[in-house]
Amino acid sequence: MTEEQKTSPVEETFISHLVELRNRIMKASIAIIVVFLCLMPWAANIYDFLAAPMIAALPTGAKMIATGVITPFLIPVKVTLLVAFVIALPWVLYQLWAFIAPGLYAHEKKLIAPLVISSSALFIIGVAFCYFLVFKVIFHFINNFAPKSISVAPDIDSYFDFVMTMFIAFGMTFEVPIVVIVLVRMGLVSLEKLKSIRPYVVVGAFVIAAIVTPPDIMSQLLLAVPLCVLYEVGLLVAPLFVKATQAPKDAEETV
Repeated sequence: MTEEQKTSPVEETFISHLVELRNRIMKASIAIIVVFLCLMPWAANIYDFLAAPMIAALPTGAKMIATGVITPFLIPVKVTLLVAFVIALPWVLYQLWAFIAPGLYAHEKKLIAPLVISSSALFIIGVAFCYFLVFKVIFHFINNFAPKSISVAPDIDSYFDFVMTMFIAFGMTFEVPIVVIVLVRMGLVSLEKLKSIRPYVVVGAFVIAAIVTPPDIMSQLLLAVPLCVLYEVGLLVAPLFVKATQAPKDAEETV
């Protein structure tokens, strides 16, 4: 008996799935690399755009500094790579969808596709909200609060770490409706239970905001208030989403 004959159908299926997953990952990675290489000539301009909220808050003529030897090159490259990932995100999500879609029922496809698209859109909206509104408030507060004896010149490496932390915090905050919808749709938590814990959610939102954001009330409100509002949005949308994505058998039973 040869090795090919010894391979069971289950093993063949598993191996074929691994090969398919590898191909999808390669296609997604190639797209990100291609976009990254196309953007590299403008890496410095991309970083300047990212740094614009901080530069606008600094005193006239002040600039950021780079203390590392390769930092002036490395940080713009990191920012450009992240931008390339965001631009290529539709293609990356398509590869993910193409991999999992064949194994889903029709009603399950109705569940996954809207969640993937809406979660990506909400994350980007959260990042944009942070960049265009929150940074303006935070950086002006910090620089206006600084003593006159201090020359404010942020390091670009520290700035990059801070910006990424804030982007992730606000991007994840805007995912709250998706979390609520998934919990209700999967039957893990009832809608009534989620409504009953509203007070705890509000307290938790302000605790998270106090931990993640700088210690000023405005930036904390700018994170906590959207979190509470988006929680309510999730409670409103969840019943509609559950009804639209029910299996045909379940739908008949609820009629």
